[in-house]
Amino acid sequence: MMYLTIRKCAAVVIFTLVAGVSVAQDPGPKTKSATETSTTKPFRILTNGYRITIQSNKNISSLIVWTASGDRFVEQNNVQASSYNFVIPSKEKYVFMMLELEGGKRYTEKIGMR
Repeated sequence: MMYLTIRKCAAVVIFTLVAGVSVAQDPGPKTKSATETSTTKPFRILTNGYRITIQSNKNISSLIVWTASGDRFVEQNNVQASSYNFVIPSKEKYVFMMLELEGGKRYTEKIGMR
């Protein structure tokens, strides 16, 4: 009886050690930290009340701004300027913006108002 108990305990200990040391899956490539994945955007959003100004270090090709309900109130193509400003309707708490720069790179942002 004592021999059977020792064998069971030894089996449990060996199983635990093997399971703790072995790797079930390949961890794959290392994931990037938050600082490595965040990139600086080539534009800035400046707010002054309900007036929003977009400044970019490249020319803005197009700009679309819409409300949370989906109503577009700014839709400009061929802007070809490094700065653009517009006024948000006063009842909106936040709006969404899609900005396309020269070269076709697109960015989307959520702009909140206080």
